[in-house]
Amino acid sequence: MADLSRRSLLRGIGTIGTAGALAAAAGCGVPPAYVEAADRGGPDRSARDRRLVFANWPLYIDVDDHDKRRRPTLDAFRRRTGISVTYTEEINDNDEFFGKIAPALMNHQPTGRDLIVISDWMCARFVRLGWVQKMDRAAQPQVAANLDPLLLSPHFDPGRAHSVPWQSGITGIAYNRRKLGREIHRTADLWQDDLRGRVTLLSGLDEAFAMLMQGDGVDITRWTADDFHRMTDRIRGLVRKGHIRRFTGNDYIKDLDSGDVLAAQAYSGDVRQLRADNPDIEFVVPEEGAELWAESLMIPDLADHKRNAERLIDYYYRPEVAADLAAWVNYVCPVPAARDILASARDKERAALAEDLLVFPDDTMRKRLAIARDITSEERTGFAKEWNGIVGL
Repeated sequence: MADLSRRSLLRGIGTIGTAGALAAAAGCGVPPAYVEAADRGGPDRSARDRRLVFANWPLYIDVDDHDKRRRPTLDAFRRRTGISVTYTEEINDNDEFFGKIAPALMNHQPTGRDLIVISDWMCARFVRLGWVQKMDRAAQPQVAANLDPLLLSPHFDPGRAHSVPWQSGITGIAYNRRKLGREIHRTADLWQDDLRGRVTLLSGLDEAFAMLMQGDGVDITRWTADDFHRMTDRIRGLVRKGHIRRFTGNDYIKDLDSGDVLAAQAYSGDVRQLRADNPDIEFVVPEEGAELWAESLMIPDLADHKRNAERLIDYYYRPEVAADLAAWVNYVCPVPAARDILASARDKERAALAEDLLVFPDDTMRKRLAIARDITSEERTGFAKEWNGIVGL
């Protein structure tokens, strides 16, 4: 199993912002442009060229315990289908990767990749720009049968026509129960006096806003500008009072572990791994709700091996394959049927994973999870300016 969180290692280290990427491409004489559906596909070489190129984040797939160059589930796919996979761990940040492939997509050129994995808020941007292809769901029976209904219809891609979750997670609250001396049940519990100066929030707008709105009773599937401004007014006031210690990337993990911070807005995958070393750390889905997010598979425009990519996606939605992946990466599994596979395992560690609520949330937790409506391109500039002003970016 993974002993280091991909998200905690890499999220938020990007160096190329979206605006910069667009400006750079425009400087080449081609302004950013929507690609019509009829222009997104190209000749598919899948039948005669049995391979594909798959770009993913580091530490986000199973590896062999004795040979780190081997990836057992990919090796099994090649044996099953005869399709070889060139697997690259080149995605370190959403904006950075956007900047890397945007020039090709703007110029209506192949990216050299058949399959990519990016966060859903960035997926929304690709869908709006017409930079990814609609999948043939009739050729993906495992996806159709096994995709978690909670992840089926995000605002940006109803029915997941253009995207399929690779792994999922929850943005909730982590806290040190022993040092705090009480339990946290609601987002409002973060604002009590005993946490003044000992609580952190995530610095990224897309990562932070949804759970904070839910703390105000907002339905994040259809939030409004008024909801956003009411939330930022509250956070601005808490910053002014010194209640919020700081805004963080994934360095909140070190703060929690050391005890410098007693509570933090946090990702479920990070906390699951942190608890292995520090059992005093708890993760809470607030009673008002928490955001369920995903990092999803997409097929870029003009991909050379679209059919092969669709077959790989469907392969990972076989419950037994999803179980193998979940056992290694330990994020929320988007295939609920994988739980039964793990529960029946002879290996005690694999079997215990089936009962882990941060990998397979139970019905009580699932009722409190929601996918946020994404921030539109028209909203983003103003909202980001307001949020960054509070965070200090």
